[in-house]
Amino acid sequence: MSNTALAALCMLRGMASIRKEILIDARPEDVWAALRDWGAVHRRLVPGFVVDARLQGEDRIVTFVNGVVVREVLVDLDDDARRLVWSVADGPYTHHNASAQVFAEEAGRTRFVWIADLLPHDLAGRISQLMDHGTRVMKQTMEAQAGGASEPHPSSDRQPGAP
Repeated sequence: MSNTALAALCMLRGMASIRKEILIDARPEDVWAALRDWGAVHRRLVPGFVVDARLQGEDRIVTFVNGVVVREVLVDLDDDARRLVWSVADGPYTHHNASAQVFAEEAGRTRFVWIADLLPHDLAGRISQLMDHGTRVMKQTMEAQAGGASEPHPSSDRQPGAP
């Protein structure tokens, strides 16, 4: 689909834009280190929500807890802004772009912001639920690591739908 056609479709139907924001009781440096580790998302950031990740060049092949596998393309990794941007190159989308950013808060806490823009927009409800699940696992994992726990707490919840 051309950029012009995509823009026209977005104006007619509206592109889903989902934003999740959470506070994490962990240092922003530690949360950013886990987020930016592109090939280890399943071990360092969201174990149990993402059950496997492997690199193919700069792309990441991710397997989610519900069995869905997608190819994620790294768009930008900005250490200064602590911002990671990626796009899903396959799956149920005609368009997908996401970003995650880490912000320092008072008392060594972290504000984590995850935004996903996608088409078709009717996937928004399902994807929003998955993002809620992912942010819960991330918060639990990062706070467990900050508290000195030897293992993050993987999620055993199975969520329906595709990432």
